[in-house]
Amino acid sequence: MTATPLTDRKNAAISRGVGMTTQIYADRAENAEIWDKEGNRYIDFAAGIAVVNTGHRHPRVIEAVKKQLDRFTHTCHQVVPYENYVELAERLNAITPGNFAKKTIFVTTGAEAVENAVKIARAATGRQAVIAFSGGFHGRTFMGMALTGKVVPYKVGFGAMPGDVFHAPFPVEMHGTSVEQSLGVLKKLFAADVDPNRVAAIIVEPVQGEGGFYPVPVNFMKALREICDQHGILLIADEVQTGFARTGKLFAMEHYGIAADLMTMAKGLGGGFPIAAVTGRAEIMDAPGPGGLGGTYAGNPLGVAAAHAVLDVIKDEDLCNRAENLGARLKQRLASLQDKVPEIVDIRGPGFMNAVEFNDVTTKQPSADFANKVRLKALEKGLILLTCGVHGNVIRFLAPITIQDEVFAEALDILEAAMVEARAA
Repeated sequence: MTATPLTDRKNAAISRGVGMTTQIYADRAENAEIWDKEGNRYIDFAAGIAVVNTGHRHPRVIEAVKKQLDRFTHTCHQVVPYENYVELAERLNAITPGNFAKKTIFVTTGAEAVENAVKIARAATGRQAVIAFSGGFHGRTFMGMALTGKVVPYKVGFGAMPGDVFHAPFPVEMHGTSVEQSLGVLKKLFAADVDPNRVAAIIVEPVQGEGGFYPVPVNFMKALREICDQHGILLIADEVQTGFARTGKLFAMEHYGIAADLMTMAKGLGGGFPIAAVTGRAEIMDAPGPGGLGGTYAGNPLGVAAAHAVLDVIKDEDLCNRAENLGARLKQRLASLQDKVPEIVDIRGPGFMNAVEFNDVTTKQPSADFANKVRLKALEKGLILLTCGVHGNVIRFLAPITIQDEVFAEALDILEAAMVEARAA
């Protein structure tokens, strides 16, 4: 399990800045299971951080990529374009929330999608400032870091961040910030720090990812839409982690009945192949001039082919409903453990984007130590879990939505045993 020789080689060859949650070195993977170089089997409740929503190596995704491999792998769409890029843009324009004309661009990573969304918003509005939220995560590029509402480990040691980025507190009632308080800070921000007529965009994750899997309250999202409309500000929904059936809808914004002006996507779109996108109102997307957007690998043909297959699988296998079912079963099992594990203070999340939060039973303060004990106990038993949250006291659950019922049941048993053992320790 420790993979010591490979770990030593990794430490000698790779920057320590590339952190690793486990010392598992993957040899092969199938749906919700991973086998390491030593032959150990693991159930994957991380899914590459919400990337393989359709499972590792879904046969239809693999077949689509193989077919594309036999035709061409790269031309750079800006040099020699290709039809499947155009077709995928048409599909996203049709299925993303909003009853208005849309256009799309493709890039390679979620951070790149966020960077381009900010560029587009600034070009369209002629304004510079952007507002984000505490606890939000938007990438590791400089603009991504500036927008991200967490210092350690994302901003430490990297110097000055891009200017004209402001933060408001994200409303989490259990941590003492109400919707009214968060909106009050926004109002003060407009009065004291930045003229709302200088703000190009407000960016928000419908469910915070790294921040702890806190969903945006419905009344807060509606208030953000009203503020944006009042001041001519664009609303950017960062759906990099929430997209593609994870929350029980194709996109999390569908839970709100509200359309963002711009939406960023990545992770689950490619089913394991690198591709990201920005989709938005057509007139806004057309604000940058030719050559202002793009990238050498942007919309790579293999990623595009995989994305087409992912969208087909989500529809044909009814993964939105399956996400709701799996999430309900997981939350029910967690709720049944609250008497045995009093450290549990909250169980939350739409669809199959779920989390459990732990506090120390004596101090009543967030307990990152207990969350990590649960993670390590589960790993010993063959279940891969991820922690998150500003305080590091949250375990998030991101298993493939295609996980087999028997494997899911096995994982729940391991999870229960890990939590009980962590409590006993």
